[in-house]
Amino acid sequence: MAKLLETYACAPSTERGRGILISGDTKSGSIVYCNGRSVIIRSLANPLNVEIYGEHAYPTTVAKFSPNGEWIASGDVSGQVRIWARNEEHTLKFEIRALSGSIDDLDWSFDGQRIVVCGDGKGSTFVKAFLWDSGSTVGEFDGHSKRVLSCAFKPNRPFRIATCGEDFLVNFYEGPPFRFKTSHREHLNFVNCVRFSPNGSKFLTVGSDKKGFIFNGKTGEKLGNLSGEDGHTGSIYAACWSPDGEQVLTVSADKTAKIWDISEEGNGKVSTTFQFSDIGGAEDMQVGCLWMGEYLITVSLGGIITYLSKTDPNCSLKVISGHLKSITALTVAKLGESGELYSSSYDGVIVHWRVGSGYAGRLEKKGTVNRATHMVARGDELLTCGMDNKLWRVMLSGNSYGDTEATDLELQPQDLDVTLSSSDVAVVPTKASIIILHGSTVISKTDVGYQPSAAAISPDGSEIVVGGQDGKLYIYSVKGDTLIQESVLERHRGALTAVRFSPDGTMIASGDQNREAVVWDRDTREVKMKNMLYHTARINTLAWSPDSLKVATASVDSCVYVYDVTKPVSARITLRNAHLGSISALAFLDSQTFASGGDDACIRLWTLH
Repeated sequence: MAKLLETYACAPSTERGRGILISGDTKSGSIVYCNGRSVIIRSLANPLNVEIYGEHAYPTTVAKFSPNGEWIASGDVSGQVRIWARNEEHTLKFEIRALSGSIDDLDWSFDGQRIVVCGDGKGSTFVKAFLWDSGSTVGEFDGHSKRVLSCAFKPNRPFRIATCGEDFLVNFYEGPPFRFKTSHREHLNFVNCVRFSPNGSKFLTVGSDKKGFIFNGKTGEKLGNLSGEDGHTGSIYAACWSPDGEQVLTVSADKTAKIWDISEEGNGKVSTTFQFSDIGGAEDMQVGCLWMGEYLITVSLGGIITYLSKTDPNCSLKVISGHLKSITALTVAKLGESGELYSSSYDGVIVHWRVGSGYAGRLEKKGTVNRATHMVARGDELLTCGMDNKLWRVMLSGNSYGDTEATDLELQPQDLDVTLSSSDVAVVPTKASIIILHGSTVISKTDVGYQPSAAAISPDGSEIVVGGQDGKLYIYSVKGDTLIQESVLERHRGALTAVRFSPDGTMIASGDQNREAVVWDRDTREVKMKNMLYHTARINTLAWSPDSLKVATASVDSCVYVYDVTKPVSARITLRNAHLGSISALAFLDSQTFASGGDDACIRLWTLH
């Protein structure tokens, strides 16, 4: 069987021009955020302590802990809200189609009995409040004419709800049942976030007009505003009160976060400013924040979660991140318990991971570098190729992958493999040819009469096997800069999607679009393992263990199968639902440990027993 060792979670999903609203639970020290169809629960003290909820049918947008921390309410783009338990089974308590469009924010009443949601009502209802266990409506929310971006419950009696949105309005409701009380049009642009202070005496709104206003939490009357002196110079996307209610943390498109001292009269003055330059460009815009106990965290547009130090604004306490989009490639840079991994995603980001500690940084982009669809680490080099039709060689001692010159492959690469001993010799199949490179130099380009879809080079560099769209495996011997076809292997009934030599060079594993995997004996060209037909959809990738005794396959069906070549295929190890969605990358760290990456933008480490 296989056991999950670690999960390297994805970063919070972000969108330019919009803030993200993350929630925290002080009892467990955890935060909850969304990415794709996943809801991620993550410990701030130990970011590797991760839970993932994946029961939404549509991309999720917001999630929030109940006041007692035992339940979570999460919403998605279809307007669906699911309320589920934080137990191991994530028991579903209640589900409701709250709005006809996307849910943008939600909040619990302080007693945990009511939930208010807001978002895109598609021209009808923009705000709804209901009982958490039955869905019964507890009020009417008139007053908004456009999408409502944020809502908040007053954290004590008497019950109050504040909302704000794209109509520049801040509305205030009394209840239950909730009815419209008053409205304010102080903002001159979208109002992005509204939050009550912990004692409920005040609430704050911030907007794209770079302004913030403070109102009376009981009556809804305006008290004051955030001072323009040393204020934000860009849209303010989110705000959060300190636990004592005397300060506010805000984040902005101007790439800063600010702490404001709030007076009793309701005016705010900047006390601390934090500057961000983690990635460069627009990705350093700050779009989310949370102040929970001793933790002050911000989230950037590029998915960087930064732990702030109140005493030293120039020094971050910790930085964690992950991928924002689907994983496209994964490679091991260092084997063993202290292994290191590199992974790439659909948006062109390459992230460095260390076993046992997780996020270790990302390779900085220099100029325009498209997503890497194939990636291999050998020695102190990382080789990548992808949608830009180029092969990049990156020194792993550096922190960027745009410094070196790239080799132009002319056509889009279908695969990438290098010899086991070094990264000097590489093979790249394109849609019409097979390219062999020595270093960054193309030494051979062989046109073929079929369409290659996968390729591998033997550990000693003497043979190349190419899988075609016609379902055949073509084996070539390498003589200097010339490829000589030796044989053609026919068994697959679909286009080849993956092929690799075993590390000891004695076997070849191949997988196809028709969900079948085959292990071949390299010397005899005979089938060594057959009937590996357990996947229910196309095989995306496969990987060998370093001792050449195991081969793992992964598929669109979210499953991983691990076969021991010394045992019958019926003795396979099965991992069902290893990821939420398709699995696109596999890599072994040692004979018992491997990593996988998929459409859920997460990396997972597994150990075999």
